[in-house]
Amino acid sequence: MPDTSAVAPRSPGQSVRPQVPAADQTLRILSFLARQRGPVPARSIATGLGIPRSSVYHLLATLEEHHFVVHLPEDRRWGLGIAAFELAGGYSRQEPLARLGRPVLAELVDRAGESAHLAVLHGRDVLYIVEERAPRRPALVTDVGVRLPAHLTATGRAMLAALPREQVRALFPDAASFADRTGRGPRRPSELRDLLRGVRQRGWAFEDGEVTIGLGSVGASVLDHVGWPIAAIAVTYPAGDTRDPEELANLLRPAAGELGRRIRGAKPAARGSG
Repeated sequence: MPDTSAVAPRSPGQSVRPQVPAADQTLRILSFLARQRGPVPARSIATGLGIPRSSVYHLLATLEEHHFVVHLPEDRRWGLGIAAFELAGGYSRQEPLARLGRPVLAELVDRAGESAHLAVLHGRDVLYIVEERAPRRPALVTDVGVRLPAHLTATGRAMLAALPREQVRALFPDAASFADRTGRGPRRPSELRDLLRGVRQRGWAFEDGEVTIGLGSVGASVLDHVGWPIAAIAVTYPAGDTRDPEELANLLRPAAGELGRRIRGAKPAARGSG
């Protein structure tokens, strides 16, 4: 007797009705939001995915309850929530990104003579996944597995500056969202907006004693194929040194671009380009 439990093969172009429609629609909504440059209205989700608007609202409410999406009532828009960023960070912490990043950071350390690290955004924090220590440089707090407030770090500021402004506002809606380490750094949304505006204008981020007194860092974001900040690289140096942060940024930005190309599967760029 034939085994009727097997799934029949599909012909090219043939659609298959999902066995769990609600799960299918939920995943499609998250994927749709991840492709947008910022939060979008619920009606755009319904139209773009062909899902009844009533179903979209019910699913969004459940996703909001679990922090996978966030609602911006003033704008009547929905964006990805902290749990979605944590999920993305879980993927980014897997070995492929670390393996791709280590040789890029090792070369950067050789050229800069300073310690470097690779981090991913994890909600309102950054999570460090690779650290390359330069010879005769002090140990840093940015060890692998450490989480620090994104708005205080060079890596976090570089990634936040590459996010849509509405998404940053969703992550940092009020003063209670801002952690403190050394008494320095932004403490309210307006201060963070001003800081990130400067990062966008320069093309790189920096912090001076906001993570550890006596140390400064310069950071640049690593972008995926749609321009989303999948990670960031930073170089840390003693704040009392005469090193020019812009000089370090000129070494850092090509390294971040090279890692972005490797993530996208492109061939490494020729030495000196970037």
